Amino acid sequence: MPLPELQLRECLGSAGAFLQERRPPPEIREKVDLRTNIKGQEFVLLEVRPAYDDETLTIEHPIVRARWVGTEKVWRVYWMRADLKWHRYDPLPETQTIAEVLAEVKRDPYGCFFG
Repeated sequence: MPLPELQLRECLGSAGAFLQERRPPPEIREKVDLRTNIKGQEFVLLEVRPAYDDETLTIEHPIVRARWVGTEKVWRVYWMRADLKWHRYDPLPETQTIAEVLAEVKRDPYGCFFG
């Protein structure tokens, strides 16, 4: 099921502003970049870079995942631990907007997103 129109517009606007501020300079984006993926009820922020052993391949490393729960009108927030599994982000387990999720990613007070 796709995101409701209001949440989709908010995702696109907030993600656009975040990427405008946090993306690397254009001259190095072929080596490392940020992008978002919105699929169904899920928003994912990814780091994208070429594979170390074959630069023709691309590696996508997820940074944060938020899942829209329409019945509760909240985003549930997850981060990927070293075990490569998604875990609930306890400092901000739920929020009303993607803008709040991305603000927490930007602050990264516990080093969960950018180390």
